[in-house]
Amino acid sequence: MTDEPNSPNGPDAQATAAEKGGPGKARTSILVLDDEAIVCKRLKPFFQKAGYEAEAYSNPAEALARVQQRRFDVVITDLKMEGLDGLAFLGKVKALYPDTDVIVITGFATLETSRESFRKGVFDFVAKPFKLAEILDVVRRVEKERGLTRE
Repeated sequence: MTDEPNSPNGPDAQATAAEKGGPGKARTSILVLDDEAIVCKRLKPFFQKAGYEAEAYSNPAEALARVQQRRFDVVITDLKMEGLDGLAFLGKVKALYPDTDVIVITGFATLETSRESFRKGVFDFVAKPFKLAEILDVVRRVEKERGLTRE
């Protein structure tokens, strides 16, 4: 093994493989939107430590602006928020990127909101409070169904 920068086995090659989540595979990108800052503060580092590329926003307008700049593999959004609610955000994400999977998280789960979410193309609907492992399981199901599973 050599430490030359241009070597395929040098530090730059290792960093690139680690950044992508493995040789030749890009990391799954996740955007989290929840107006509760604590949810963002917990989910972003949790997903990053699990090997994902993660961004988190507590302001729906900022999250929407970011989604308009780039595509994410997975969007996790709260349902009830000031300004733009989760269903409207879901609709905008799906209009821009129909293949982006959206996971709705909410403390206000009702049969009606669940049905509306699925009608708008949500991948799954998770009630708060949830365990971090639960949300990770849903993201892994997205990866498996989309062929994004990392080695």
